[in-house]
Amino acid sequence: MTSFNIERLPFDKGAVTTWAETNPRHKNWPVVYTIEGSDEIYVGESTNVANRMFQHLAVEQRQHLKKIKVILDDRFNKSVCLDLESQLIRYLAADSKYKVLNGNHGITDADYFERDRYRETFNELFEELLKEGVFTRSIPDIVNSDLFKFSPFKALNTDQSVAIEGVLEKLFEDLENKTDTPIVIQGDPGTGKTIVAVYLMKLLVDIAKSQPDEQLDSDSMFSDFFQQGYREQLTDFTIGLVIPQQSLRKSIEKVFAKTPGLSKSMVLSPFDAGASKEHYDLLIVDESHRLGQRSNQPSAAQNKKFTEINTALFGNDDLSWTQLDWIKAKSTHQLYLLDSAQSVKPADLPAEVTAALVEQARQANSFFRLVSQMRVGGGTDYIEFVGRIFAGTQQGPETFGNYELRFFDDIAEMRESIFEKEKVVGLSRMIAGYAWPWASKNDPTAVDIQIGNVGLTWNRTATDWINSPTSLEEVGSIHTVQGYDLNYAGVIIGPDLGYDPVAKKIVFHRENYHDKKGKENNPRLGIEYTDEDLLNYVVNIYRVLLTRGIKGTFVYVCDPALQNYLRQFCQPGLFSNK
Repeated sequence: MTSFNIERLPFDKGAVTTWAETNPRHKNWPVVYTIEGSDEIYVGESTNVANRMFQHLAVEQRQHLKKIKVILDDRFNKSVCLDLESQLIRYLAADSKYKVLNGNHGITDADYFERDRYRETFNELFEELLKEGVFTRSIPDIVNSDLFKFSPFKALNTDQSVAIEGVLEKLFEDLENKTDTPIVIQGDPGTGKTIVAVYLMKLLVDIAKSQPDEQLDSDSMFSDFFQQGYREQLTDFTIGLVIPQQSLRKSIEKVFAKTPGLSKSMVLSPFDAGASKEHYDLLIVDESHRLGQRSNQPSAAQNKKFTEINTALFGNDDLSWTQLDWIKAKSTHQLYLLDSAQSVKPADLPAEVTAALVEQARQANSFFRLVSQMRVGGGTDYIEFVGRIFAGTQQGPETFGNYELRFFDDIAEMRESIFEKEKVVGLSRMIAGYAWPWASKNDPTAVDIQIGNVGLTWNRTATDWINSPTSLEEVGSIHTVQGYDLNYAGVIIGPDLGYDPVAKKIVFHRENYHDKKGKENNPRLGIEYTDEDLLNYVVNIYRVLLTRGIKGTFVYVCDPALQNYLRQFCQPGLFSNK
């Protein structure tokens, strides 16, 4: 039996005045409410909802809203209402029927007494709202969507909050003093760098558009930045989010298109930023390690574009100019989010360039680290375990709580296990290193990956592959999954990696690595890449692939010696045998 009650009334002063007198709890009880329009919605919580409604009615920008829903429950308290408010905002933003008018600074994820019990009530409430058409999709469908995973309404963990607060303080200090300090946020896979970038974009826009007399529903560590003196510094402030990877960029564009205050035009490729006629006040660069140095580009048009941008910005086409230089030239302030260990091809910025960027930020006290795992259920222990395996420093087997790490001797069995996980939790995919040619790119009937009796094909699309209709039947490459989450990842470690039992180290087999741009020398800069150089990039690729799974990672290893090497780090029964 449900304990909550939903009261409905028009968003009208007369209706609210009458309704306010019908129950003492309309003026003195913690509640959660929504105010809906035809395609927009506002979610709030209050202990005096009648008074709060009068405040909303006085806001000119909300006059077009039509109806109110007030959720009352005898068991509600302030902590419960803050939690429910945040949950509804996150789900509504990702469901995308409505544009959510809230700012994101009040989103919370704090624990409190009997939270699990209250969350059961939240699920019942969701089902009721789903029946009424407020939502259009189930919770599992919403949670597995890119709109949820990259939402600007995510609840931040402590080090993300501290990093954003530090960024804001440094940015406003620079604006006040008319100085420019490069800011760097560094984090391992799964620490939420992209979430921080998206959240910060929304937060800055909300600060800029806030009204001096606006009442904020919730306290947060960012509420001070909505006071006088901050919004004025953001008047006509232009911001762009630069994302080097095409697929991730397209996903973020969809999120921005659904978020009031944000626009897909704010999401840029490095080429967009370099060629823009606009000079940005702030450019936030996600995956900064994937910015490019001068090299042979994927197309003749991009080679020409590189030359044109260099000439336009610097007066010459010196080969030393990189896309990092474009970012600096096209913006007054910069924020770089990076993990140099996720650099996956030689055309990416050299490690010494990103290291210099980090050191510069350290010296300026504008360097922040993200350490808490937001993605992988195995936590930091699992991330470090993967790193140690490739570095050759892992000592013996480990377990990671409920995180499901399994190795398979049979590729067909692993594939079937991924299919089963897809039925149960969704978002389960096969991914692999670029150890086979992409024959199906030109011949859709071709088999790309042949392992024993199992024939597989690469991803048919490079954009939003994870959510494409045929993705479960395909195998994704690094270029389709970097920056994304999966519930379960079935990783094929191809024959591009092997193990030398004499030298006792992982080795690279160039002949089995088929990413042409991933192993191409750079004659423009006079660079030839050795097998050792390329080994570092390929190891980074597998580090990324092995850290995509939220709930678990399944692994099949092609090279027998490498498989045997990995066995020593596995608990008994960790290898699955047909």
